Amino acid sequence: MRFRRKRSWQCCDTEKNNINAPAQNPLDNDRRGRVEWRRILPGVLVSLVSLIVVFYFADLEKLRQALLLADLRLVFLAMGFMLVWLMVRGMFWRTLLQEKAAYPAVFWTLNEGYLINNLLPFRLGEVARAFLLSRKAPVGFWEVLTTIIIERIMDLTLAVGLLFCTLPFVVGAGNQLPIAASIAVIILLAFLGMYLLARNRAWALGIFNRVADRLPIVRRLLGRAVPAFFDGLSILTDGKRFLRAMFWVMLDWLIAIFQFYFLLLAFIPSTRLLWSSFSLAVTALGIAAPSSPGAVGVFEAAMVGSQALFGVDTSVALAAAITAHLLQYIVTGVLGIYALVRDGESLAGLYRRVRGLQSERQG
Repeated sequence: MRFRRKRSWQCCDTEKNNINAPAQNPLDNDRRGRVEWRRILPGVLVSLVSLIVVFYFADLEKLRQALLLADLRLVFLAMGFMLVWLMVRGMFWRTLLQEKAAYPAVFWTLNEGYLINNLLPFRLGEVARAFLLSRKAPVGFWEVLTTIIIERIMDLTLAVGLLFCTLPFVVGAGNQLPIAASIAVIILLAFLGMYLLARNRAWALGIFNRVADRLPIVRRLLGRAVPAFFDGLSILTDGKRFLRAMFWVMLDWLIAIFQFYFLLLAFIPSTRLLWSSFSLAVTALGIAAPSSPGAVGVFEAAMVGSQALFGVDTSVALAAAITAHLLQYIVTGVLGIYALVRDGESLAGLYRRVRGLQSERQG
C-alpha cells in the first residue's frame, strides 16, 4: 500500500507538471513518429526476410507432421528447464546488483522486462527493467541499467566462446583443443579488461571528464550514465561476488544447453548435446541483431540454420524452433503479465514512460 500511495502522488505531480508544460506541436509528434518508424523498419524487414526464407525452404506438410509427432513429455521437460533458467538468471542479476534488491523484486522485474521485449520495439525491456527495479529497491536507474549492460556483455562473451568452442567439432576441423583453449583465453582477457577498467575507475573517469570538458554534448548525453556504469563495474573488483556471478551465469548457460537439448530431442531423436550447444550459441548471437519485437523470424532462422549443419530437415528444425519460441512467449508472458498486474502497471503507460527515458538517454 505504501508503494501505491507513493506512485499515486508521483502521478498527480506529473499531471500538474503536464498542465503547466507548454502544449506540444502536432508537427513535432508527427516527425517523432516518422523517426520511430524509420528505426523500427530495418528490424521488421530483417524479421520478415528471415520468416520468408525459412518458410520458403520448409515443407508445410512435414512441418505439420513434425509438430503433431513431437514428444510432449520432452517439450514440457524443456519448459521446466526454462523456469529453472529464469530462477537462476534472477540469482545472476541479483549478484550483479550486489544484493541491493530482494530476490522476488529481481525475479518479477526480470520477467516484466522479457515480456516487454517480446511485445514492444527498441528492446525497451532493458530500460523497463532498470526503471521498474529502481522503483522497488534502493538502487538508482543508471546503476541498474549498468548491471543489465554487464549482463549482456557477459552473455555475448559466453555465446561467442561457446560458438567457437563447438564450431571446430561441427565442421570437423582438426586440432579442436588448441582452438577451444585460444577462445577461452580471449574470454578471460575480455573479463580481465573489464576488471582493469573497474580497478582504475578514477583514471578512466578523469579521461571522460577531460573529453566532456572539450565536448559538452558528451557530458549531456553520458554525464550520468558513465559514472553509474563504473559503479556497476565495481562488482568486478569484488573477487568473491564476481566469482558468484560467474558461477550463476555459467550454470544458467548449462541449463539453457539442456533446455535446448530436450526440446530438440522431442523432434529429433538423434540429437546430441553438441547440437544443442552450437544451436544455442548461434541463436543467442542471432537474436542480438536488429529485428522485430521478440526476434520473430530471426530466432527461427538462426535455429534452423544451425541445425542444417547437422543434416536436420528444415521443416523439422523449424517445428522445433517455433515450439521453442512459443514456450518462451508463454512462460515469460504469463510471469511477466502477473508481475505487471502485481505492480499495478500497464503496457501502454509503461511504454510511454520508458520511451521518455530512452529518449533522454539518446539526447
